[in-house]
Amino acid sequence: MAERGSTPLGAELAIGLEDGQLARGMERIEGPLPPRTVRAVFRELVSGCRSLVCQTRVALLGPQYSYSHLAALGHFGQAVEFVPVGSIPAVFEEVNRRHSDFGVVPIENSTDGRIADTLDMFTRLPVRICGQIEMKIHHTMLGQCRREEVTEVYSRPQALSQCRNWLAKHVPAARPIEVTSTSTAAQLAAEKPGAAAIASLQAGVHYGLDVLAERIEDNPANLTRFALIGDQSPARTGNDKTALLFQTEHRFGALVDVLAVFKRCRLNLAWIESFPVPGPGRTYLFFVELEGHESDLGVRKALNAVKEKTFRLEVLGSYPAATPIDS
Repeated sequence: MAERGSTPLGAELAIGLEDGQLARGMERIEGPLPPRTVRAVFRELVSGCRSLVCQTRVALLGPQYSYSHLAALGHFGQAVEFVPVGSIPAVFEEVNRRHSDFGVVPIENSTDGRIADTLDMFTRLPVRICGQIEMKIHHTMLGQCRREEVTEVYSRPQALSQCRNWLAKHVPAARPIEVTSTSTAAQLAAEKPGAAAIASLQAGVHYGLDVLAERIEDNPANLTRFALIGDQSPARTGNDKTALLFQTEHRFGALVDVLAVFKRCRLNLAWIESFPVPGPGRTYLFFVELEGHESDLGVRKALNAVKEKTFRLEVLGSYPAATPIDS
């Protein structure tokens, strides 16, 4: 991993530009530029200053211009070293082995729900969530032929699923084919006659593809949440979330007993997912995201009570709440 300077990365917002200080600072800025433009200017300024302290390495699901890459760009800016890898487990391994400072992995989509590969890796490796990125996902059909000539459509399984109604209506004869990333899909569309890709507009520009249709996602409010993983612990901002996983006994009312703790401590749960534990029997891990920071008194009390009612409890991390960005 790149050698850190005297200033801790976590303290200087390597963890993100959606921190409360920046958000409050932007509210005071007056002028003709829209907030998205101002945010981009600040992002690149902080990114460049950060690179003077140390070179940050960020692992992500690649190649370039995948949605993970775009999320990382929107969060870190250009002045970092991106490390594209071929799978979500490989992102975790990069961070766990300290080959990269941070990793960016999708954790949930508003259309398809949880990303199972990501949740599975949190059960296997001791990495922390130190930030999150919320991105509005707009899918584009790209190719080098006319839409009516498309015989195959390549993309990640999640992207194909998020566009399934549009595909059935507009290219019903085309065969959907799953690949490891949307950028790989764009590369294949550039090489194969009659092939199209569902990917980002930026990937189409990169591979010299024509736009066959824009914003083809079935859900206009399509949003993907990405977890920023690493070994940092962001300070409390007053607008934070905490993620944890726990496992209860396999008995009547065990989960209800745990959830009652959060209610009693007046903690709002923003997200809860069950995940099967590998092996015989029907036992589950539960992933929870609650509003608050792990250093808050109420959260500490709740965690102490939950620990008594579970036989596995891990705090995955606390981090500032995010503002959605456009892909």
